[in-house]
Amino acid sequence: MNTESIVLYKLIILYMLDRVDFTLTNSQISDFVLTKGYTNYFTLQEAINGLIECDFVYVSTIRSSSHYKITDKGEEALSMFENRIPYAIKQDILDYFDNQKINLKNESEIYADYALNDYGEYVVTCVIKDRKETLVDLKFNVPTKTHAIAICDNWRAKSAEVYDYLVNTLWLYSDDKGEKHS
Repeated sequence: MNTESIVLYKLIILYMLDRVDFTLTNSQISDFVLTKGYTNYFTLQEAINGLIECDFVYVSTIRSSSHYKITDKGEEALSMFENRIPYAIKQDILDYFDNQKINLKNESEIYADYALNDYGEYVVTCVIKDRKETLVDLKFNVPTKTHAIAICDNWRAKSAEVYDYLVNTLWLYSDDKGEKHS
């Protein structure tokens, strides 16, 4: 693998991350790059790891899934070398986002995770974000890992319903003017 190719793959990843206002998962990036046949999985992972090591990309893990976000340092590097990305590849990325944006955004902005606390219970965190704003951030304890996993698995399908229920139950209006009643 020549150095110029790995640089191009890193720039493609940075370009993808720079074009969205939410994190992208490893599988989302891989899906695009591998479907287009730009490189193989192992080379792609090498490029991602290189970006993380240089602090161009921040990675967080949510339920065993890596989520990536471009850093300020990554944005600076991209601005200096973006001209090395062929126009056709940039257009492929933009077309991919146009076709997949709703699915990509939903995967990144509705998520749930769990962790074991000091008392031997599992704390489940369920989140809905709209761009950079958090709409819902629920945390509660459950007795078993099985319960925690079930809640996390159901959160994506039920999150809109739960959000609507909370808003309608807690935010009662007496009329259309937005005046609360007690």
